[in-house]
Order: sequence, then structure tokens, then C-alpha cells
Amino acid sequence: MNTPDTKRITEVSRRRFLALAGVAAAGVWLNPRLMFADDDTSPVIIIRKAAKTATINVTRLRGNVSVLEGSGGNIAVLTGPDGKVLVDAGITASRPRIIGALASLSDDPIKHLISSHWHFDHTDGNEWLHSLGAEITGHENVPKRMSVNTRVEGWNFTFPPAPASALPTVLFSDEKSLEVNGTKLHLKYYGPCHTDSDISVHFSEADILHVADSWWNGYYPFIDYSTGGSIDGQIRGAAANIARVSDKTIVIPGHGSIGNKSQLIEFHDMLVAVREKVSALKTAGRTLEEAVAAKPTANYDAKWGGFVISGDAFTTNVYKTL
Repeated sequence: MNTPDTKRITEVSRRRFLALAGVAAAGVWLNPRLMFADDDTSPVIIIRKAAKTATINVTRLRGNVSVLEGSGGNIAVLTGPDGKVLVDAGITASRPRIIGALASLSDDPIKHLISSHWHFDHTDGNEWLHSLGAEITGHENVPKRMSVNTRVEGWNFTFPPAPASALPTVLFSDEKSLEVNGTKLHLKYYGPCHTDSDISVHFSEADILHVADSWWNGYYPFIDYSTGGSIDGQIRGAAANIARVSDKTIVIPGHGSIGNKSQLIEFHDMLVAVREKVSALKTAGRTLEEAVAAKPTANYDAKWGGFVISGDAFTTNVYKTL
């Protein structure tokens, strides 16, 4: 990605802001160093503002499971007489539109919220959903990260402790099963992956797997090395996803469009190839700057780089976690 000139960085033109708002609506986060080069503004602040006007798109899948896209990570919703079950909560600024989207699915009250991991784009709405009656479930590392000041270097941002009402209270360390609305949900911890708190949620009867940020469909993933993420963990998560699905499984990524097994395989293979190239450079003694300059992602940038996380940013993430 070319560095924008100083004037554009300072002014943040309407066109650039609208483009960023589109990124927020897609639920994908840019590296702050690439977004603002010489500016210390964090994408967390920009994206929260953009979420105020983000459109929420509703897609009905099968087995009373739907997906809401547009505010933070993709939100899965299971409706039924036991009350709505949500996987992830989006960004609080989108609350009015999320409420409208949920109402369009059914009149069922919100009773359960599952946090796929601790990141703000998936948990920012936890507090208000809890206030409506949602019991929050998550991996035991989620409240550990959310209850204290937590720095994410890749976002140039330190998150303050979340309110107690935003924290999961139903915790597990490896896996957990629920039965709600006649549907069995199986929650499984990946181990350190994108962060150290990532889980998947499988809706058994519908055969729908929500893999959250273990998969970014069509994009290089952001790897949060500040809170336990790594390229090796991301690869293990991708491999685990492939092993768990069939050609008929509907797969919900954390970011990007609904996908399938063949796309999971393509993502995994890209991760492995880039890891090998960056590892070879680091083993050869190349500095981070030299590794980035070598363009190890060149063969993949057209498909995976786009306007989200560039090849240079992804190379940096991989290098720092090897």
C-alpha cells in the first residue's frame, strides 16, 4: 500500500472516511500504521464512529439460524421459544439497527449471548445485550482480557476494563455444549489462535459452524500478538476448521461473507505459504524491515490484500509471531 501524502493524512477527506466506514460495515480492521502513516489515531476510534451509521444486513441461513453483518464481526442468531441466542454482539453504536434487525427475525426475547473471543468488534455490545436479559458465555480468557487494561499494539490502542455486566459469567476452558430452541450448540476452544480466547460454535442440526476470527474470508487476518495470537495458532485454527466441516457445512467467518470448506482450505494454504516465506527470511537473519521489503506475500496480495490488511501489514504480523 502506498503511503498517502501529508495533506490527505491531516484532512482525512470525506472520500477516505466513507471508504473507512465501508470497512467498518464489513467488520474488518485496517492496520493504523497503514491507515494514517504519521498519525497516532487508532482504527478503534474511527470504526466505532463509523458504526453509528453502518447498515446491518440480515441473511437467513437454515434451522432458524441467521447472520447479521455490518457491525463488527459477523453475528449469528438462533431464534426460538427459548429466546434468541446470539454469537457475538457487534459495536454498541449500531444498537438501534441491530435491534431492528433482530426484531425482523422474530419477537423472541434475547436470552443468551456467546462471545467468540474478547475483541471489541465482537464484545462491544455485551453490556446492553446483558441489560436486556442475555446470559453471557465465553472462554475463561475472555473476562481475563476484558476486566483489565489491555494493550493491542497492532491497533495502537489500550482498552480500559469493561463493566462487570459486559463480562461472560458462564465460562469454560476447553469445550461446552448447550441445548436451546431444540438445537444443540457445541462450543470449542481453539487454543491460542487469533487471540488466546477464540472459540467456534457449531449449530449441530443445521450444520452451521461459526468460526469467528479464526477465518477472515477473502482477507489477510489480523493476528493479535499482544494477546496470544500467532501465525502458527492461526494455521492450527484453520486446520481444525477444515477437519470439522463437510462440503455441506455453512461456515460463518468472523469477517467476510458466508463460506464453505473449499474456501477454508484456500485460506489455510495461503497462511502456510506465507508463513514459510517469512520464516525463511527471518531465519536468514533479515530484519523486519528487510523482510517486508522482500515482499513475501506478492503472489497473494491481489486476492487477500485489497483494501483491508496489506501484504506488508500481514508480513509484519507473521514476522512478529515467529
